[in-house]
Amino acid sequence: MAERNEGSENTKQSRRKSRSILTIADGVLRGTAAPTQVLSVAGSDGQQSQRHVRLVTDLCLRVGESMLATGASAADVVAMVLRLSAAYGVDGMHVDITFTSITVSVHRGMNEDPMSVMRIVQVRTTDYTRLQNVYLLIEEIIEGGGQLGVEQARQRLTAILTSPHPYRRWVVTLGKAILTGGVVVLFDVGLVLVFVAAVSAVISDLITRQLGKWSVPGFFAQMTAAVATTSIAVSLFWLRSVGIEVPGSDAPTVIVIAGIVMLLSGLGLTSAARDAIDGYYVTATARGMEVFMLTLGLAVGISAVLGIALRVGIPVDISTPLGDGIGLVSGVAGAALIGCGFALTSYVRLRLVPLMAAATAAVMAVFLLVSPYVDQPGLAPGIAAVAAGVIGHLTYRWLKVPEGATTTAAIIGLIPGLAVYRALYVLVDSSTGVLEALPAAVDALATGIGLAAGTAIGVFLARRIFGLDRQAMIAARRARGVR
Repeated sequence: MAERNEGSENTKQSRRKSRSILTIADGVLRGTAAPTQVLSVAGSDGQQSQRHVRLVTDLCLRVGESMLATGASAADVVAMVLRLSAAYGVDGMHVDITFTSITVSVHRGMNEDPMSVMRIVQVRTTDYTRLQNVYLLIEEIIEGGGQLGVEQARQRLTAILTSPHPYRRWVVTLGKAILTGGVVVLFDVGLVLVFVAAVSAVISDLITRQLGKWSVPGFFAQMTAAVATTSIAVSLFWLRSVGIEVPGSDAPTVIVIAGIVMLLSGLGLTSAARDAIDGYYVTATARGMEVFMLTLGLAVGISAVLGIALRVGIPVDISTPLGDGIGLVSGVAGAALIGCGFALTSYVRLRLVPLMAAATAAVMAVFLLVSPYVDQPGLAPGIAAVAAGVIGHLTYRWLKVPEGATTTAAIIGLIPGLAVYRALYVLVDSSTGVLEALPAAVDALATGIGLAAGTAIGVFLARRIFGLDRQAMIAARRARGVR
């Protein structure tokens, strides 16, 4: 009997050991926490009235539309809309963006009907003062915990969106002239070319503005402006060929390069890259196609003029005085002018124009200091663009200046105008132009990708270092894979 009891006791102990081993193994292998990315979460049973939810939804739609219209990234729009709805106590909101439209859906639990509203973004413009005012209004609502009434917030938003520009249209034209003049200063050429480039910018602006009033598509507006700018440069080449030397005009090519930078400065390349990295692929594809078509219009206009000039015997060439390098002093000074000009063209508050100039000069200095140690195409601009992304986020965090305004201004001086011109020149000047133009085209493309990726990385690093709020994290989840 004793032996039987002892045997049963040994059996129980062995079972306990096996169970403990299985428990340890199960704890090592089995997941116990919630999934990294929740596939679907039902909305809460909100107690807000239907009218309140409708008012909040309409306000969120108008805010999202205004941000999309002025070039904000999809993730920023989603984060702002979610922060705004949370401030007014509306949970379970979902936001979907497709570049030209924004859809807001509110799931109100099992006892109330869901609500979905879509709004079309009919106008896309650049007015960072208006966008900054929208940011300030949202921050006031959030910091006040939604104490500002929804109807009152809607009235203030309407007043912001219908308010006049901070300065007259001729100041924008002056800004474009300053921007192109800054590009000429980058290459340290004569003051005569600075003046000629500024005049060409004014002519291009008048052309594009008039074509816009006639509702001409952007492709043809870009092409026409490029034709005008390139024709001015070709005219200087023709004057030299007939023995008329304009003092200080030994590098007419820089006028075309300045025109390329000016016409490309407003494109949403950085926003497209941000959307792609954040996982908003539909919006990123649409933005990217818009950039491609407008750039193609620019290329067609320049190629047409260069092709005609070369066929009639005008000795157009890539001026050797430009070289491949930019001096530190001329580069920083030119970049400051470029930042100042872009700020004026984008309706940035006048008191913030020096900030934009300083940001552009700082990023150009980073580029010039890094370039001698980096040979890969696009890498040096990408490193400088990381600094631009960090500066852009910090200025938004501290001064509520729109992130896209500072970031875009900071990288404009790095737009590959010279590489684009070289590729187009070789393309129309040689029977094997496609193959010979490939290196310059790859350099221009690599620079563009480097700028876009660098700004996205800089913003991402700055946000991680200085923290993200809950709504911004929700907006960024689309870029994550399921874990």
